Amino acid sequence: MADTAAARPSGMRAFLIVWFGQVISLFGSSLTAFALTIWAYQLTERATALALMGFFSFGPTVLLSPVAGALVDRWNRKLVMMLSDLAAGGSSVVIFLLYAAGNLEIWHLYVAGAFAGAFQAFQFPAYSAAITTMLPKEQYARANGMMSLAESASNILAPALAAAIIALIGIEGVLLFDIVTFIFAVSSIAFVHIPQPRETEAGRHGKGSLWKESIYGFRYILARPSLLGLQLMFFQANLFGTMGGTLTNPMILARTGQNELILGTVQSAAAIGGVVSGLLISIWGGPKRRVYGVLGGMIASSLLGQTLMGVGRALPVWAIAGFCTLFFITILNASNQAIWQAKVAPDVQGRVFAIRRLIAQITAPVALLLVGPLADNVFEPAMTTGGALADVFGGLFGTGPGAGMGLLLTTTGLLGALAAGIGFLVPAIRNAETIIPDHDTRSPDAPDASIIAESVAGEGAALLT
Repeated sequence: MADTAAARPSGMRAFLIVWFGQVISLFGSSLTAFALTIWAYQLTERATALALMGFFSFGPTVLLSPVAGALVDRWNRKLVMMLSDLAAGGSSVVIFLLYAAGNLEIWHLYVAGAFAGAFQAFQFPAYSAAITTMLPKEQYARANGMMSLAESASNILAPALAAAIIALIGIEGVLLFDIVTFIFAVSSIAFVHIPQPRETEAGRHGKGSLWKESIYGFRYILARPSLLGLQLMFFQANLFGTMGGTLTNPMILARTGQNELILGTVQSAAAIGGVVSGLLISIWGGPKRRVYGVLGGMIASSLLGQTLMGVGRALPVWAIAGFCTLFFITILNASNQAIWQAKVAPDVQGRVFAIRRLIAQITAPVALLLVGPLADNVFEPAMTTGGALADVFGGLFGTGPGAGMGLLLTTTGLLGALAAGIGFLVPAIRNAETIIPDHDTRSPDAPDASIIAESVAGEGAALLT
């Protein structure tokens, strides 16, 4: 029987259905992430193990992004969204079977994470581009705020519920629940109509071999220094922010004698910050100057979130820092996403957004490889009683387990805030929204080459100012 798009929900109604499916799916993923974090740290008691879990999950996502973006623009985006969710669910199935059989080892998490991460490379450009075709541009920031809200809301109850499920029926129960939620997410996507974008001049200009289409995003972004500048802000933010984010859980566990309740409370406080911010963005629509939301959010999340988290030595401070971290990260991500969705033509967003992600997040795998050994072998020993840094920083961070991670977390937070502050001084970044025209304000027949030429001419001087 033919699939009639008219019979399926579309527009904002379709988006809300997909969004609700993601709320349920992300809740299951949060349960699993919390449970496996506790399991891995109790098994190894080293930050390096948790950092490697992140590296093997995230590395394939970044490396495969160029090809994934090109394929997203070629393929049906609805199908890509469903397949990426199914792959994530499949990795949970494998972990469930291994754990139930008593055979789960830490390296299994690395392999399963790499498999899911490879498909995650398709998920981000597919979901981002789908929002562009489903909604008018006035709704982009609200929709992105709602997607951030979904992720944050799933983390409020997840730690406490995961701990309760583990106590009652073990990690198997958490994994089984996660598998069911993936089925729910895929079903919600299958139920709605997600339109394919109409072809634009930019899309015709970028057609060719898979190799040509894979590097098209590089050429597109490099020809627009304002967009490149924005992503270089994320380039540095993800270097320092990933270090801080990776250290937070082991630092709290080390400082509290592996107290799961305190860790869960901090994670819930952070999630509440994301929910409050997501609700605010959904209602308000975000700052009028979205670049200010990006750069201001980076500075605030680095200082009030990451730096404060490292200095803190008790639950109240960690909870406040966690709240501020996700509150401001949600604002900066929603603001940045709205800029790109407004500026880039929908039929090339898969390619451009994939490269955008590669530029922004290529430093994250590097950070994940560095931060574990730095914490375990350098900063932690240096902050023990009598250690090389204990006399200098011991008064602020204390000594003993977790103190070195706190010092490293604070240091990276300060560096991240400094780098974001420099972004305000670069006109091409600060004025990105006025320099680059919205994609729907251009003539449909305007050749992309001329747009590129105008962009380079207009922004080159700004970069040199």
